[in-house]
Amino acid sequence: MASELIRPGRFFRVRLRFSRGVITIAIIVVVLAVGVSVGLYQLLKRTPLAQPPEAFCSVTTPDGVRTLLPEQAQIAATIAAVAARRELPERAVVIAYATAMQESKIQNLEFGDRDSVGVFQQRSSQGWGTKKQLMDPVYATNKFFAALVKVKNYRKIPLAEAAQAVQRSAGGYAYAPHETDAKILAAAFTGRVPKAVHCWYPPGKSPVPQPKTAEARKQLARALGSTAITTKKRGWLVAAWSVAHAEKYALTKVGYNGATWVNDFEAVGWRQGGAAGARKVELA
Repeated sequence: MASELIRPGRFFRVRLRFSRGVITIAIIVVVLAVGVSVGLYQLLKRTPLAQPPEAFCSVTTPDGVRTLLPEQAQIAATIAAVAARRELPERAVVIAYATAMQESKIQNLEFGDRDSVGVFQQRSSQGWGTKKQLMDPVYATNKFFAALVKVKNYRKIPLAEAAQAVQRSAGGYAYAPHETDAKILAAAFTGRVPKAVHCWYPPGKSPVPQPKTAEARKQLARALGSTAITTKKRGWLVAAWSVAHAEKYALTKVGYNGATWVNDFEAVGWRQGGAAGARKVELA
């Protein structure tokens, strides 16, 4: 019995073999883990970070930052251009933006209450124009401003009163809460604050489409009239309009007054540098 219980040599050899097996397995696991980690690291170094699939625009002014959909930015730029053509003050643009925010969230809607359509939800039955006309943001904006300038003291009265005098909405009070956002957008898209509009859109598949610079300038002229740059403020308005419409016209670069916008997701905004001067907005 005693000899059966005391076998230290045999027990020691079994335990030693077991320990060596565990150690061997552990070493293999560590080596594999290190190899996988190194491989993943090298792969990540070679693979660019995933970019968001959705295009976006941002507006940055001393009073705040706002993010827009490309359609919203395009309409906002159009409203500012029409106002400039009509030589209207920035206050008119603020009122138009607040109205558009409330009525359509600055989108060109094909539907609305009864026969209301478009950015300002104007109605054919109320004499604003045909549905086709009202779905054109340039036309709709011109109709809005034509009515606004007839409102007595529209520059000085509360925003909601001025907007309501044009729209004759059931809830005219609803325009007022949008005033702060409207002021931020107006400062950017009128060109008063330079380099305030930045957009990005997915580059798309190859081959990369050629920029439609001629078409972009043609459509800008519809809203702005003359595209001549007579002041730096007007130049920044044109630059903001161009960046907002970059995706629509396949623009990848806009330059003005020593600064350049490029369609780069990692870019924070406009970059200093470039050959563009103060007399012309360069598109590419």
